[in-house]
Amino acid sequence: MILAVLVCAIVFQFGIIAWLLFIKTKAPVKAEAIATNTPEKVAAFYNETTDKFLKVYGEIIQAFRTTNVEDYLKYTIESAGISNGMKIIDAGCGVCGPSSFIAQQLPEIKIDACTISEVQAKLGGEKLKEKNVEAQVKITLGDYHKLNELFENNAYDRVIFLESFGHSNNKPKVIYAAWNVLKPGGKLYIKDLFIRESANDWEQVRINHICGQINAAYEYQIGDLYEVVSAIRKQGFIISFIRPPQVDLTSFEHLTISNDFQNLFNIGKIDSWDDYVFPIDFFEILAEKPAFSLEEQKHLYHMNR
Repeated sequence: MILAVLVCAIVFQFGIIAWLLFIKTKAPVKAEAIATNTPEKVAAFYNETTDKFLKVYGEIIQAFRTTNVEDYLKYTIESAGISNGMKIIDAGCGVCGPSSFIAQQLPEIKIDACTISEVQAKLGGEKLKEKNVEAQVKITLGDYHKLNELFENNAYDRVIFLESFGHSNNKPKVIYAAWNVLKPGGKLYIKDLFIRESANDWEQVRINHICGQINAAYEYQIGDLYEVVSAIRKQGFIISFIRPPQVDLTSFEHLTISNDFQNLFNIGKIDSWDDYVFPIDFFEILAEKPAFSLEEQKHLYHMNR
């Protein structure tokens, strides 16, 4: 009797294993990672950790960067098509490092910088004074999901998200808000990390797991590229490009600053490299709010730039 029970148990276990193997080979693995971030949690995270970021990253809190970070900021100005005389929003501005730099490079530009962190808003305001760019850059404390409530609608040439877009837990809402504040012909620029995809289902499971760890550590929600692009297109934007940042690899910083940050402060620290796979891709997206009504002038769609 005992032997029969053991045999049945073993057969049952093999059945479960066979079923799992079938699922592995037949069922697609969705590129997603669980995230529980909210605007309130993001605010609390940066109120608590901004001093740590500043110690390691300096004023430019971005992981994808060149060794000389000013070179990357110059690239950002060029890639986003930012020019003198424009009116732009820096959404998720940190302590206004990028905004200050852009203002110094383009003395006739006007920038509304937005952060949800009280600590960052205070420090950012101080830095604007130090750099004498207060006349060009104004910092606002607020949730970028509500850009269209914080700022004038149909008034801006650019809305830029420099590794801040991933903190959103409702990306279509952010895209809608950006659409409303942009003037016709204005452009949305996003530079951020997205979940990497693999043809190997088991590797994808590992990628998703690591992305989940990043989300939990940084109050993030790493984007699914296809879902983000779909939301941009559904809103009515015309995409100019989606690409990895066009940076010379010899000048690329290779995320050593991010590793230093993790090791120093134990935030998102990688405990073992044994089963680690690189989990993300960096992309930049530029999309234009059409300068004409797509409903009235559909034939002009292909001419939009």
